[in-house]
Amino acid sequence: MSYVHNVFFDIDGTIWNTTDVVAKGWQRAVDETGYSKVKITGDLLKKEFGLPMNIIADHVFTDLQDEEKKTELLELCCKYEHEELVNCKKDLSYEGIVEEIDKLFDKGGYQMFVVSNCQKGYIELMLDKLGIRYCFNDFLCFGDTGRPKGETMRALINRWMIYGDESVYIGDTAGDKEAAEFNDARFIYASYGFGNLEGEEYSVSSPSEIYDLIESINEKEKQRNVEAYARMKGWDVDNNK
Repeated sequence: MSYVHNVFFDIDGTIWNTTDVVAKGWQRAVDETGYSKVKITGDLLKKEFGLPMNIIADHVFTDLQDEEKKTELLELCCKYEHEELVNCKKDLSYEGIVEEIDKLFDKGGYQMFVVSNCQKGYIELMLDKLGIRYCFNDFLCFGDTGRPKGETMRALINRWMIYGDESVYIGDTAGDKEAAEFNDARFIYASYGFGNLEGEEYSVSSPSEIYDLIESINEKEKQRNVEAYARMKGWDVDNNK
C-alpha cells in the first residue's frame, strides 16, 4: 500500500461518547409521543451507534410497527438529542482525542475528514463543541447521502480527488472496517470504543496512540520502498539491514 496522507474519523465510539446524553433526548421524544414503551438508555444506544439512523430506529422501537409514526418519532428524537447536546456542559470527548487530532493536523500535516452514519448537523455540532472544526478538510454523513458508510466515504474521496489506499479510517465497529475495505483504505480499530473486534492489524487502546501509529505505518512503508529500490538495483538487502 501507499503512504498515509488522509485520515478519516468515525465519531461515536471514536471521538466522543454521547450515549447517555442522547438517551435523555430520545426518552423525551418517546414520553411526549407515547408511540413506544421502550426505555431508552445509554447502554442500549451503544449497541446501535454506528448504524444508519433508520436501522437504529428499527432496532430500538421494536414495538412500533407504524412506519409514519416511527419516522415522526425518529425526527423528534434527533431534535431533542441535538438540544440536549447543545445544552450539555460536560466534555464528552475521549481523553486525549482533541490533542491527538490537533497533532495530526499541525505536526503531521494530514488531510482529515469525518464520515458517519449520523443525521445532518451532528458532525458540525461535534466539531464546534470540541473546537476542532479547523482541523478537518471536510465531512459527510448518512443524512447527507442516504447511502452506506463506505459509499459516503467514497463520495468524499471522489470530491477531494484523493486515493483510498493513501488513507486510514479510524473507527470502532465492523461497519467502520467495512467502509475502509470498500475504499481500499487501512482500518485502525479504536478498541476503547463501542465495538468488539479481534485480530485487527492496526488498533489503538487509547486516542493518544493514533498519531504514533500512523507515523509508524508511514515509516514501515518508507522502509519497504527503500528495500524495493535496493532489490531493483541488485543490492544485497538482507545482509545490509
